[in-house]
Amino acid sequence: MASHHPALTSAVSHSPSAGHAMQRGTPTALFGSKAETLEQLAPLVRRARVLPLRYFSVTEWRTVPEKVLDDVLSRPWGNEPLIVRSSTRQEDDPGTLMPGSYLSVAGVAGRQELREAVDAVIDSYQRRIEEPVLDDLGEQLVLVQPMVRDATMTGVVFTCDPNTGAPYLVINYEENGDSAAVTSGARARLRTLYAWKTSGTGRGDARIQQLMELSRELEELLERNNLDIEFAFDVTGELYLLQVRPMVVETLLDNDEHEQALSAIASKLRTAGQPHPHLCGRRTVFGVMPDWNPAEIVGTRPRPLALSLYRRLITDGLWADQRARYGYRDVRGFPLMVDFFGLPYVGVRESCNSLVPASIDDDLAERLVDHYIDRLVANPELHDKVEFDVVFSCYSFTLQERLANQVEHLFSVQERDDIVSSLRALTNRLMDPEHPARREDLASITSLRAKLGEVRQSDLDLPTQIYWLLEDCRRFGTLAFAGFARLGFIATEILGSLVEIDVLTEEDVARLMASLDTVTNRMLRDRTTLTRAEFLRRYGFLRPGTYDIRSPRYDEEPDGYFDWPNARVNVQAPEPFRLPPKTMRQIDDLLRQHRLEQDAYGLLNFFITSIELRENSKFEFTRHLSEALALFTQLGKSVGMDTEEMSYVDVECIDGLYRGAENPARVLRRCAVEGRQRYELTRRLVLPPLITDPADVKSFHLPATEPNYVTQESATGRVELVTAHPADLQGKILMLPSGDPGYDWIFSEGVAGFVTRYGGANSHMAIRAHQFGIPAVIGAGEVLYNRWAAADYLKIDCLNHRVEVLR
Repeated sequence: MASHHPALTSAVSHSPSAGHAMQRGTPTALFGSKAETLEQLAPLVRRARVLPLRYFSVTEWRTVPEKVLDDVLSRPWGNEPLIVRSSTRQEDDPGTLMPGSYLSVAGVAGRQELREAVDAVIDSYQRRIEEPVLDDLGEQLVLVQPMVRDATMTGVVFTCDPNTGAPYLVINYEENGDSAAVTSGARARLRTLYAWKTSGTGRGDARIQQLMELSRELEELLERNNLDIEFAFDVTGELYLLQVRPMVVETLLDNDEHEQALSAIASKLRTAGQPHPHLCGRRTVFGVMPDWNPAEIVGTRPRPLALSLYRRLITDGLWADQRARYGYRDVRGFPLMVDFFGLPYVGVRESCNSLVPASIDDDLAERLVDHYIDRLVANPELHDKVEFDVVFSCYSFTLQERLANQVEHLFSVQERDDIVSSLRALTNRLMDPEHPARREDLASITSLRAKLGEVRQSDLDLPTQIYWLLEDCRRFGTLAFAGFARLGFIATEILGSLVEIDVLTEEDVARLMASLDTVTNRMLRDRTTLTRAEFLRRYGFLRPGTYDIRSPRYDEEPDGYFDWPNARVNVQAPEPFRLPPKTMRQIDDLLRQHRLEQDAYGLLNFFITSIELRENSKFEFTRHLSEALALFTQLGKSVGMDTEEMSYVDVECIDGLYRGAENPARVLRRCAVEGRQRYELTRRLVLPPLITDPADVKSFHLPATEPNYVTQESATGRVELVTAHPADLQGKILMLPSGDPGYDWIFSEGVAGFVTRYGGANSHMAIRAHQFGIPAVIGAGEVLYNRWAAADYLKIDCLNHRVEVLR
């Protein structure tokens, strides 16, 4: 045996014999099994305490179990509540890293419970032996320690981003004293902190500061900057080191560009947050979920092509043009979306301005926008519900109550009346089917398909065809869809207010949604009646990632999306929605009282047609976009580039090819190389979903998110991550990265339920879940989504707003 580090000699007494002691003297040798690593670190660590321990091999347990029990129970801590922990060498070895694969038993008291706990831990080794993972069961170790008394904060620290290796400190913790909750995902009170490591501050939390110091100490001791550290604080504030293991992810050596980017983003936030002469509101914040919701539509780290397409088609100008045409404040000239080195964010001040009725005077609009932003900053969990719970953008039957609850102390009675009157007038105009902008939008979307045929049947070269497909899509497709989406929101808001005042029930809403005759409803019916070829001719252009060239269309991978020839779901034609005469009279009375210029039949027709037009117009504009992406693919092939390479191309390259005479291969390759280089930084950057202060750039908590639970149904099933296109989804709970309409194919496969990472209560997939009565959790957020995605089985209980990890 090699000579011991002088500071390590006292640690040997914890082990049963020198035979289990590891070679010491180098940082690498400090790593062994969980027990061996803790034993050797115990005398070295100054920023935390390692609890006393006793570990033994499976062979020792099987040979002399009574002696082992005597030894543990005779120690000064043997009568305290104990934890029996797995400690195989495979768990923490970077080559076979298997944390959480084996059992630990907490709260063990007395000889018999200790015996049963040790047997249970060893049994968990044996259950995995066939895989095989443990070469020699007899040499594997079991660790026994006293439990942390009165734990107040428990969790894990990653000393680099576990996804990219970037130098963030990532702390997942909970404050109920349950150390298993963080690693098992059993509770919903998990918090996550990201901190750029050189920021060096816990932002006022002494415990976070202690964890930062412990992390630095362990990195120096072990000469590694990719550690996974498990910790606990007790009621006195003492910090305990429960475990440390190496992470598999490789860290980055040169982070200067990354740090410069963070500093540049913070500087941009400081300047963007200043008052603007053409906008109401003294400050702004940025979010990935408000308004047009880039997180849901293109993701939080879209490739350059997807991001530039979304900017071109929606957020650069069209969004504001639509709002102005519908009677809201004119903010044309302002882009809705900015990107911080490729991370897309919505400017909330611009969004809030665009949802103020144009008839409201500047002074009142200024204070309204300030209120909206102040409310969001005070309630960051509302960042995916801004249009429902923050902004007043239309009239509803609960508007006056909402105003009284939120702004009674901020606005006079007259000012509140002005807000109500403006929203009522705007809503009345937009519910009128003869509204000029509504008629224009209907005509535009009707003409769109003909324009597709005109371009595709022409002799134009590929860059020119792509340019005009996108231009037609923007002018006639997405502009009309934006209008119908606004009407759909207003319909949903008024419909929800009827439920709130007990005129309608949730069951009534479910029946109304089921009555809709949307494209998806027709697609599911056609799935059972059309031939495969006919079905793909009609719907083959759809793809799950609407803006992502790497996402195959239905007709490109039909066997990946559908289980041919079987149809899991047989969808009948929707039944007309009707309400009892008494309810219709009650709605008529309400409409008169609230001075809304519709009768009950007109209001129901507005609900149905607005939501149907929203979904059906999306179908038409996505056809145009999908064809443009197909031509992008074709253009790439013509110069020897695949879809992966083309995903790094910015759409402005097409503008250049359309306007100029450069060689397409040279232009596209140069653009792809530059895009890939930029995206390497995009991939490593981590920012909060809601940025309220420049300091958030380098240190932030992920906000707590209250997901949107759709329907009042429940479902239990095996979890399926839809990263590829599995054919057999019958009875499963799907985890979807977004609520993209291209995922409509799942509804023909008999899914039990689904969860999306992003999305709002009025998103495409929320509408679909309502329509087909499928329990869904929309917009779970990063923390909850990642926890549930790691489970094998989930139970979704939408009625009680719960998701339970079954195993």
